[in-house]
Amino acid sequence: MTTADRPLRRISARVRILLWLLVVMAVALTAVAATTRSVLLRDVDHRIDRLLAQETAEFTNLAREGVDPHTGRKFAAPDPLLRLFLSRQYADPDEELLGLVGRPGRAPAKKEQSREPRIGHPLAEDPAALRTVFESPDATGTLHRDRGEVRWAKVEIAASAGHPAAAFVVAFHPAGEQAKAGDVFTMLLAISGVALLMTTGIGWAVAGRILKPVRLVRTTAAQLTEQDLTRRIPVQGRDDIAALAETFNGMLDRLERAFAAQREFVDDAGHELRTPITIVRGHLELMGDDPREREETTRIVMEELDRMSRIVEDLLLLAKAERPDFVTPEPVQLAELTADVFVKARALGDRDWKLAEVAEGEAALDPQRITQAMVQLAQNAVQHTVPGQRIGIGSRCAAGRIELYVADSGPGVQAQDAAVIFERFRRGTARRGSRATGAGLGLAIVRAIAEGHGGQVEPRPTEGGGATFVLVLRAGPREQEPGLP
Repeated sequence: MTTADRPLRRISARVRILLWLLVVMAVALTAVAATTRSVLLRDVDHRIDRLLAQETAEFTNLAREGVDPHTGRKFAAPDPLLRLFLSRQYADPDEELLGLVGRPGRAPAKKEQSREPRIGHPLAEDPAALRTVFESPDATGTLHRDRGEVRWAKVEIAASAGHPAAAFVVAFHPAGEQAKAGDVFTMLLAISGVALLMTTGIGWAVAGRILKPVRLVRTTAAQLTEQDLTRRIPVQGRDDIAALAETFNGMLDRLERAFAAQREFVDDAGHELRTPITIVRGHLELMGDDPREREETTRIVMEELDRMSRIVEDLLLLAKAERPDFVTPEPVQLAELTADVFVKARALGDRDWKLAEVAEGEAALDPQRITQAMVQLAQNAVQHTVPGQRIGIGSRCAAGRIELYVADSGPGVQAQDAAVIFERFRRGTARRGSRATGAGLGLAIVRAIAEGHGGQVEPRPTEGGGATFVLVLRAGPREQEPGLP
């Protein structure tokens, strides 16, 4: 960027909007004034043409139909005809009515009205112009003189025995009418100037009001930090600026959730990995030369490393749950999906496994994620039951919803635990079984998978004792009535 370009780029949007508004208005107002002047001048031309045609028509009619009041007969000479007509007419302020009688080799003799002239430089006082008009072969024309333009029309009277040729001439000086059109044009320009000044003030205020949310967006964006993403822009109205503010606020909501998830991931990873790392370090520091002691230390270290690996995988899975591609739905047969889950769950432990019920129909689900959630629920049920206890797996469609569930006959879920067991690294205050292990991420993963499908997971009591965890999902596009196997 050159030095000459920098000042232009620092012009604010408010000033640029105002400048463009003024340019457009100036062009529009100038065009209106010029068009008005053009229309007025055209009307002047039309009025002059009508006036010239009217005067010549009246003279022609008198010459053809009129009679000399002194003789009672038609006019035999041009002089009495011209005198009679001129005596009966009254010229307009910028108009001249003349009678011209030819004289060989000289300017024609003029006959004009005896009234006081009201024109600064009349045609009657310009012999050369009179001769030009008289000798012109045209019936109408325009004289461009230094002392002003003259529009004229004439009616020729042919020469007869003893009488020279003559002509009746109507001359109009358009300068006065054209000056009036110019005055209107000047007045319109002055009004336009005042309008531009008013527009400047109004446009400055309106542009400032319209751009106020944009300035708020800029100010808010400048004040945002990774530690403080809570600021929001107030939304007023329903216009494009309000939509911009809503979009910006939505972006801030997504950023806040993303940063919160990142901080939660880091905090959780640090908290949960600290214990196994401490155990591994302690055993390695205390490990002696005894082969059995070394073997026991190696076993403990490998178990802790495996636990750290599972924690990291679970945390990465929960972090991925924030992405839009976390689940990839596809048409799935509910009966086939339920049967596959049942077959995989039976390998988790020596329990009394039952396929309780199976929904018939098709739904748009991610089969891998649903299987992962159901197997996790089955694993949770195994941890809170003993060999031989009953665990049921099933699916059903009811009230426009799909429900997939795992029901165990263990100690159940305490009321105070139902609100916290789906949070990360949280377990119930009353443990359901002595064999419950893990980092406390299993049910959080199940909840993330359910929410990824637009549903939820609910703990319910099992009839006869125990806990039932239900994935409540939206029904597929082609669901059928549930049936029993």
